[in-house]
Amino acid sequence: MAKSPDDAMATMIANFKEKTGKTLEEWIKIAGAKKFAKHGEVVAFLKSEHSMGHGYANRVAHRLFASDAGSSEGDDLVAAMFADKKAGLKPVYDKLVAALQKMGGDVEFAPKKTYVSVRRAKQFAILQPSTATRFDVGIQLKGAKPTGRLEASGSFNAMVSHRVRVESPADINAELIDWLKQAYAAAG
Repeated sequence: MAKSPDDAMATMIANFKEKTGKTLEEWIKIAGAKKFAKHGEVVAFLKSEHSMGHGYANRVAHRLFASDAGSSEGDDLVAAMFADKKAGLKPVYDKLVAALQKMGGDVEFAPKKTYVSVRRAKQFAILQPSTATRFDVGIQLKGAKPTGRLEASGSFNAMVSHRVRVESPADINAELIDWLKQAYAAAG
């Protein structure tokens, strides 16, 4: 039986010392002492200076910057995303979450600082309030030709292949839900 993302993360953290020579907490102190400003700087440093694998370096960077779901309560991360200027987009998020939950009991939401990763066995979508008036839905649909609202993700997020721009709950229509269902099915 496949491990849940939480179980896989717990195993990774438990294996940190064996795989990297130090505990996660020790690596966080080492990287933190360098005063890096960006996630990618931490990853590059750990990979080049300490020969750390990408997954482990990425985990250190996420914990250092508290940008993963395990570093802060997920509800707090979601609340912060919709604070101030982006508060008007919370109904869009709520409607998307409700639609995604109907796809199956194995849909998981992993809030980060600026978006929410939507997973099954692997990530298949992201939900991101991008501006005060636009919500972006990233969808993993490898091989699907961009058309109309279904844009190539471009520089939006490398973790998904396409993006759909949403401005209000009314924009969450059957077409968007169908694309999400396709991505959900492929992630299983």
